Amino acid sequence: MKSKTHFLQDLNLNSILEPADPQDKNYCATKVVGTIGPACQAVDKQVAMLEAGMSAARFDLTWGPIEYHRRSLDNLQTAMKKTRRLCAIMLDTLGREVMIRRPFRIEADGWPNQAGQEISVAMGQTLTLTTRDVECSDTVLPVTYTKFAGMMEPGDTLYVGRYLVSGADSASLYLEVVEVVDEHDVVCVAKNEALLDGLLTVFHVERSSDELLNLQNDLPLLSEYDKECIISLAQDYEIDFISLSYTRSVDDVVEARAFLDAVGLANTKIMAKLESRQSLLNFKGILNEADGIIISRGNLGLDCLPEKMALVQKTLIQSCNLVGKPVLITRVVDTMAVSPRPTRAEATDVANAVLDGVDGILLGQETLRGFFPIESVQTLVSIARQAEKVFDHHYHFDHLLDTAYEVEEGYGMPGGSPEDASPGSSQGDLSELDPEGAAAGGGRRAPRRIPSNESFSSLSLAIKAMTRFGPSSYGNLQAMTRFGPSSYGNLQGMSKNDSSGKLYHGSPYISKLESISSSAVRAADKVGASLIVVYTHTGRTAQLVAKYRPPMPILTLVVPRLVSDTLKWKLEGRHNARQCLLTRGLLPMLATPQPHGDAVLGEAISAASRLGIVGPNNHVVAVQRIHEDFCVKIVSVDSCGAGIKRAINLDVTEHGCLTTVSASGAAEAVDNHEHDHDLGHMVTTTSELDEEAAARVVAELKANGRL
Repeated sequence: MKSKTHFLQDLNLNSILEPADPQDKNYCATKVVGTIGPACQAVDKQVAMLEAGMSAARFDLTWGPIEYHRRSLDNLQTAMKKTRRLCAIMLDTLGREVMIRRPFRIEADGWPNQAGQEISVAMGQTLTLTTRDVECSDTVLPVTYTKFAGMMEPGDTLYVGRYLVSGADSASLYLEVVEVVDEHDVVCVAKNEALLDGLLTVFHVERSSDELLNLQNDLPLLSEYDKECIISLAQDYEIDFISLSYTRSVDDVVEARAFLDAVGLANTKIMAKLESRQSLLNFKGILNEADGIIISRGNLGLDCLPEKMALVQKTLIQSCNLVGKPVLITRVVDTMAVSPRPTRAEATDVANAVLDGVDGILLGQETLRGFFPIESVQTLVSIARQAEKVFDHHYHFDHLLDTAYEVEEGYGMPGGSPEDASPGSSQGDLSELDPEGAAAGGGRRAPRRIPSNESFSSLSLAIKAMTRFGPSSYGNLQAMTRFGPSSYGNLQGMSKNDSSGKLYHGSPYISKLESISSSAVRAADKVGASLIVVYTHTGRTAQLVAKYRPPMPILTLVVPRLVSDTLKWKLEGRHNARQCLLTRGLLPMLATPQPHGDAVLGEAISAASRLGIVGPNNHVVAVQRIHEDFCVKIVSVDSCGAGIKRAINLDVTEHGCLTTVSASGAAEAVDNHEHDHDLGHMVTTTSELDEEAAARVVAELKANGRL
C-alpha cells in the first residue's frame, strides 16, 4: 500500500497564526476518551469534561475495587443527565499485566493508595525480582507472575514503572538482566536512577530487533477479576466497549467475543489493544475480528525500536481507515498530568495523529490522577480542531481508491474478483500483502465467496473487494477516480473488450453500502453542504460515511425501538448511538419516532441549527434506507434556519439506477443517454452517484429557481 502524505493547502503563516474562530467550538470531529479516576470522579468534573468535548469514559479495571468503578459510573450517568450529552462507556481489562506485589490501603474515596512506600534506585544498583512470597524492599521486588524467571535470559531488558507513566519521569526504571539464579530469582542492574511509587508494572522488552524471541507469559486474557467486574457492572450499566488489554492474536478477540456473548453482552464492541510486537505480527487477524483498535503507545513503544514507532503508528492508522474501523492512540500529553500546557512535541504529536487519520485520542494519567483533567480535554480538542482544518479530505477520499488500484496490480487480478483470489491469511505482519496467496502447504487457498453487502473487516478482504470489476466499471470511471483532468492518468493500462464481453479493468468495485456512503460524501462536497445526516440502526452506514472523512459533521440519527426476547420488552437505540462516539466525525443523536422520515430529518436539522452547525439556506445531505433501497437526499435549510425548505432525492434502487425526486414527491428518471435531455430526464446507469450528473442536477435546479 502506498502511504498517505500530508498536504497543507495554505502555506501563509499570517493566516495560520490567526486566532481560532469562536464558532469552531461547536464541532470537533476527533474523539477524546478520558480515564476516570480520583482526579475526575466527582460529578462536576465529569460535567466539565463532557462540556469540554469528552465523548467516552474509560474505567480501568487494572486498579481500583469494583465499588469505586460503580460509584464513578453513577456519577457519569448524573453528568450525562445534567449536560444532556451522550458518553460511551469503556471498560479496560487487567488481562496479562505483570505487577510488583506491594501492600496498599484504601482511601476514604475508595481508591487504593501506596503513598509512603517510595523505592529509591540508583544507577548501577543491583536488584532482585523474585516470585517468592517476600516483602518489597529497595533491593527485592516481588512479582505477581509465578513463572516470571523462566521467561528471562541474561541481557534482557525489563521496564518497571508506575502504571500509566510516560517512561520519561522519575517513576520509570530500566533494568538489565544479569543472572537468572533459579526458578524464582532474577538478578538485574539498574540502567538509570528512579523513584518508584504507586502501582508498579513490569514489561519484558523484546530481545530481538526483527523477530519474536521472548517467551510470552501464559496469563489468561481475562482475569477472574475482569470477568467478575464485567458481569457485575453489566447488570446495572450498558457497557459499550471492552478495551482488550494485551491482545496478541485473533484467537484472543474470538475468546473475548465468546465470553461477552455468553454473559448477555452481544452488543458490546471489542477494542483490541495493541501492546506488544506479537500483536503487530498478528495485526491483520486482529483487525478482522475486532470492532476497533487501540494503539497502546506506552508498552508498544518499549517493544518496538524508537525509529520504527512513527511508521508503525501510521501504518496501523491507515489500515484501520481503509476498512472503516475506529482507531485510537494513547499517551499524547503526558506532561499535562502536572502542567496546564503541553510541550511543543506533544502538541505536534496530536496534530500529526489527526492528519494521519486517527479517530480518537485516549487520555490516561492526565485525567486519572493528573492535576489538569479538564484542561487536558480542552487542549486535545483545540489542537485536533485546528489540524482538521488543514486535513486534505479530497486526497483522503482519493487515497482509498488509489490503494485499490495498486493492490489490484500486486495481486495480478486483471478482470478478476475476490472470488478468484485467496482471501489472505488472517494472521501476518504489516508487510505487503502476499500476491500469491498460497497456503502453507504451497497450494492456493480455497476461494471464499464475498457477498456485495458484506462488511469487509479484514484488510486483505477489503482491498480485494475494492479491486473487483464488473461490466459497468468503465462507464463509472469518472465517478470513481480522482476529480479533475489528472484523474485520467488512472486510465493507463486499462483494457476493455466489448465484443468478447470480458470484464473492464481500471475502476474498483464497491458494494452498495460503500457506494451510497461515498456518493453522499461526494454529493455533500459538490453542493457545499454544511451537514450530512445518516439514518442508522447499527451505526455501520454512518461509519462507512465517516470512513471518507468529509469536512462537515455527520449527524447520526438513531430512532429508539422496542424489541422483545419473548420474556420482556427492551428499548434499544441508546447503545448504538453511544457506540458511534468513537468514530471520527460522527455526532449521534437519539431521534423521536415520527410518522415519516422527513419529520425526523426536520427535527435533526432543527437540533443542528441550535448547535450552530447549520444556518439559514445551508444545504444538508441525508442518507437513508427504505426497505432494500438506499436514498441520498439533498435538502436546503429554510430562511429561518429551523427546518427543511425543499429537497432533491437521489435514489439507488435495487437495479442500481438513480432517480430524482422533486419537493412534491414526484419521481423522475435520471438519464444521460445520447438523446436530448432536460431537467428530470438526465440518466446514468451506474450504481454510484456520478459527479457530473449530480452537478448538472444542482446547477439546473438553481437556474430554474428550485434550489
